[in-house]
Amino acid sequence: MKEAVHIGGPASAGPDLQELLGLVARGDQAAFSRLYDAVCGPVLGLVRTVLRDPAQSEEVTQEVLIEVWRTAVRYQPSRGSAMTWILTLAHRRAVDRVRSARAATDREQRAALLDPARAYDEVTEQVEARLEREQVRRCLRTLTELQRQSVTLAYYRGLAYREVAELLAVPLGTVKTRLRDGLIRLRDCLGVSA
Repeated sequence: MKEAVHIGGPASAGPDLQELLGLVARGDQAAFSRLYDAVCGPVLGLVRTVLRDPAQSEEVTQEVLIEVWRTAVRYQPSRGSAMTWILTLAHRRAVDRVRSARAATDREQRAALLDPARAYDEVTEQVEARLEREQVRRCLRTLTELQRQSVTLAYYRGLAYREVAELLAVPLGTVKTRLRDGLIRLRDCLGVSA
């Protein structure tokens, strides 16, 4: 096995993370900067192995390091090394992110099953219905007054021919003729084939 070659003198052991965490717990920003530089790489590496998404990994790494800044007073040297404590925070945060994403996906799938997508475009259907209503109104305006009244009473209010005749005070035969003539004119105006 080859030994590591160090250029420029003996290898430095790196900063004492436990000591740096103690200073960070007291609010020392310079100590946090040194701690950040020392642990950022390993934290990002661990988080990336859990998340696999580089952008999310960087985001979670930042969250972990902010948590280290805020909770450094909770570190207990008797329970493990500083690096182990920090990497435990990182692993937990990364797993939480995975669980959160999975839960969101599950919620979206359940919501999709409860509210299936419509087989048609509702907006298009509403626009078409509005245009058809407007076209019917326009065509109704082309009828004579008696034809329009007869069609409106018979087809929109649901009255029988006899009731229409009584309401308009005209003979039943006249109502039937006006209705037939009015419907023929509406059919032609709307462009409906017989």
